[in-house]
Amino acid sequence: MKNLTATKLYALAFGLFLGLCIWKFGNPVILDHKISAPTTLAEFLYEPWPLHWANWILLPLTMIGGLLVFKNRNLGHSEKLEIRNWKLKMKWLWLLPLAWLGWQFLSATQTVDADLTRATLWQFSGCVICYFLGALIFSRDHLWRWLLPGLLAAFVFCLVRGIDQRVFEFPQNRLVLIEGERTGWTNFPPETIAQMKADNIIITTNGAEVANPAILEKFQKGRVAGTLVYPNALAGIILLLWPVSLLLALSATKNLKPLIRLATIALTIFLGGAALFWSGSKLGWLIAIGLAGLYLLRRDGPRKFKFMAVAAVMLLGLGIFAVRFHHYFATGAHSVGARFDYWHAAVRTTAAHPVFGTGPGTFQRPYAEIKAPESEMARLAHNDYLEQFSDGGILSGLTYAAWIVLSLAVLGKKLWRSDNEMAFAIFAGLLAWFTQGLGEFGLYIPALAWAAFTLLGGLIGLREKN
Repeated sequence: MKNLTATKLYALAFGLFLGLCIWKFGNPVILDHKISAPTTLAEFLYEPWPLHWANWILLPLTMIGGLLVFKNRNLGHSEKLEIRNWKLKMKWLWLLPLAWLGWQFLSATQTVDADLTRATLWQFSGCVICYFLGALIFSRDHLWRWLLPGLLAAFVFCLVRGIDQRVFEFPQNRLVLIEGERTGWTNFPPETIAQMKADNIIITTNGAEVANPAILEKFQKGRVAGTLVYPNALAGIILLLWPVSLLLALSATKNLKPLIRLATIALTIFLGGAALFWSGSKLGWLIAIGLAGLYLLRRDGPRKFKFMAVAAVMLLGLGIFAVRFHHYFATGAHSVGARFDYWHAAVRTTAAHPVFGTGPGTFQRPYAEIKAPESEMARLAHNDYLEQFSDGGILSGLTYAAWIVLSLAVLGKKLWRSDNEMAFAIFAGLLAWFTQGLGEFGLYIPALAWAAFTLLGGLIGLREKN
């Protein structure tokens, strides 16, 4: 009983840590050197924290988790938490992540940038640690109830922050900058102006100090990011956690008064839907449409009506997509073209360095040398799978892709007709997030990757026991 209580408390603490990652560690690890430690209470509360801080929080949590696993193995049979069947049925689900991580350390010996690789190795190690902690500890239904509160509370905060950016923060900031430029920046104290110049918020053009047009355009577009690095990362956390949030809003409120229950469900739909819409993520929106269709196909009922419902959802979703992004495509869809440029560079780098790549996290180094002069610079390949090939070589890419694809295939086969709605909602979020990895770099963001791999490991552990 004591061990059961300790495990519940550990699940609660780890969920709070994952929530902290959403709140404070939402940047790519390769930017760690650009994030200063907070020096005031306001910076501590409102600014992101250095990403290596997350490593030093995860390290003791890993040690405590290891002790819990060890103690559980040595309990009497009747007291065991049944964390895991030690005679593994599918050893490749455990061996592939270890092989992938081990190859990252081998690749690191040939890196072209030791600092970038060092930060990335910490991140990848965290991914594998979270995966195994999920499989060994968080793989029971009663532990989801302890793990999820901290994670989902931070998720809600992130969504509220994003909506606040759209409705209040961005319009107000834009007006303040326009007014500052009009009045010659007399509405700011000298120290604030100096900081704004250092941050390129104020730039000098033709001898005049003006508001940076790129920042004004950002505020004008209103693409929100919440507590994360940029809008597509916000779309990633929505894809990952919105399905389970919707399930809890529907199932955990059954005993509440109808009006309160309806308000809770409506608020959950609004927060996730509005934040996803205002993130402006094209890929995120398309994946969300596909996810809705997946849920409809899984429902009971005549096949004819299910296909009609899926068609209606697709038409509605794609119609909104067409209206929302018509201007983007009319002006040439530049970000799509840029991604093809990044992916082509990743393929070229893989061909040039097929064994060890250029080192984990170093895509920007070869890309800076081979990109076309007119192409926009990128630090990451915007494709987690291709970057494994580019940074770590062919074996790195194959082991990572095999780990993810085979895990999702096994889980999908098991959970498609399962009555465990919680497990399926988590699986749906994982499927969506790993699909987004075809066009984004969530693997390099602790807030996204560590939560995803913890949940993936939990489902794999659950799969092992069934």
